[in-house]
Amino acid sequence: MIAAVGLVVGVVVGVLLHPEVPVALQPYLPIAVVAALDAVFGGLRAVLDGIFDDRVFVVSFASNAVVAALIVYLGDQLGVGSQLSTGVVVVLGVRIFSNVAAIRRHLFNA
Repeated sequence: MIAAVGLVVGVVVGVLLHPEVPVALQPYLPIAVVAALDAVFGGLRAVLDGIFDDRVFVVSFASNAVVAALIVYLGDQLGVGSQLSTGVVVVLGVRIFSNVAAIRRHLFNA
């Protein structure tokens, strides 16, 4: 319940204040959003499976974002940042669709 309230408050504050992302951090924003979505859908799947653990969710959320940012940073340093960014988005996208498929099967038995 607290997480849902925090999510709603965060979305409302973001919509009202229009925060600007510094230019240096802009390449990392899409990766952070995809990593966060992966953690959220994984958490929702765990809730439906009855195995949700808030510690695992928080660690998963933070570690996904940090590892994704490190991969993109490493790619930037090697001069292949966009290719590694694409790779991170593909890997996390596959995980998101896998979790969504599991959620769909759980909710609709299909």
